[in-house]
Amino acid sequence: MTSPITKAFVLAAGLGTRMRPLTDRVPKPLVTLAGQPLLDHVLDRLVAAGITDVVVNVHYLADQIEAHLRQRPHPTIAISDERDAVLETGGGLAKALPLLGPGPFVVHNSDTVWIEPAGSNIARLIGAFDADRMDGLLLLAPRIGSLGYDGRGDFELGDNGRLERVAPGATAPWVYAGVCIATTRLMRDCPVSRFSLNRPWDRALAEGRLFGLPLAGTWMHVGDPEALAAAEARLAAPS
Repeated sequence: MTSPITKAFVLAAGLGTRMRPLTDRVPKPLVTLAGQPLLDHVLDRLVAAGITDVVVNVHYLADQIEAHLRQRPHPTIAISDERDAVLETGGGLAKALPLLGPGPFVVHNSDTVWIEPAGSNIARLIGAFDADRMDGLLLLAPRIGSLGYDGRGDFELGDNGRLERVAPGATAPWVYAGVCIATTRLMRDCPVSRFSLNRPWDRALAEGRLFGLPLAGTWMHVGDPEALAAAEARLAAPS
C-alpha cells in the first residue's frame, strides 16, 4: 500500500513584481485576498488535504514571511532560506529537497487559489498519484474560463492522463494550476542553481512519466492587482 503524502513545498520566494505597488513593502504571499493572506489560503488548503509538514522558501522580504509563519500552529513549517540568491522554481525545490525527505510531496505556488465545490482538489491529486508510473502529477485548469489567465495554455492531456507540450505559438486547452506532486526521481541530478521546473518536467515528458489531473472548480491565478480584484469579486459572488 502506498504511504500517504504528508509533505509539501510552498514557493514563496518570488519578487512579486507584477503585483506592484502592493508588493513594494509586503511580499506577495502576504498580500490579502478575501481578508486572508494568499499564503494562508495555501496552507489551510494543504492542511485540509492531510498535509502535516511544509517547507516554505523565502527570499524577498523574507523576515515578514517568517514572522507570519511563526504565528501558525499548523502545519509544521520549515524554512528554506534563499536570501542569498534567486533560484526560481526548479532551483528552489532542489535546495529544499533535504528538508522534504525522500518524497513524494506536493509543490504549491503561493499565488494560486480556486473555488472547489466538490471537495479538496489536493486530496484528489494525492489519491490519483502513482509513483510506479509517475514522476510528476500536475493539477490542470482549463485555459478558457479561468480567472486571471490570458496565456496560450501549457499542455494537451491524453486519455491516459499523460501530458504533452503543444507546438510553439499554438494554444493548449490546459494550464498548469500551480500545484503538483513531485518526486525525488523527478529532481534527480538537478543542481541547486537558477532554473525552472520546466526542465525536469520536460525530461519526465520525454520519458512518459508526467501526468495531469483536471481541477474540479474555478481556478484563479492571482498574479497582479487586477487579477486580485477579480478574485475578490468572484469569491464574494453568491455561489
